[in-house]
Amino acid sequence: MGFRRKARESALQMLFQRDFTNDDPAKIERAYFAAVGKVPDVAREYAERLFEGTVEHLDSIDPMIKTHAENWRLERMARVDRSVLRLAVYELLYQAETPAKVVINEACEIARKFAGDDSVPFVNGVLDGVRRAIEVAPRPV
Repeated sequence: MGFRRKARESALQMLFQRDFTNDDPAKIERAYFAAVGKVPDVAREYAERLFEGTVEHLDSIDPMIKTHAENWRLERMARVDRSVLRLAVYELLYQAETPAKVVINEACEIARKFAGDDSVPFVNGVLDGVRRAIEVAPRPV
């Protein structure tokens, strides 16, 4: 597994924890990395960037998810699905160096691993809608 996948999985797990506790991101990061042990610096730094960026931009991420998750309220989604979507939408909106196709594929693979095969079509559909919306509208700053 490459360092970016490991970083995304770490960021997902921290987002999932935050969804339960709403703790300070720094506290979650300390606890997470203390629990999992040694993580290569490059993966840890990327995970922290993804996690902190996602948390920082939830006000622009969540409306995008709500718009493209037809017939699903954000608070009714499975926590894993919601966390995967938040992470991927952050990447789509704020990490333009990563191609949308890669972001969506990674999100689907991570959803499959952490939530199961049933989550993949949902995650893929929502993210494809977000991707199309971003293509026609400028990204937030």
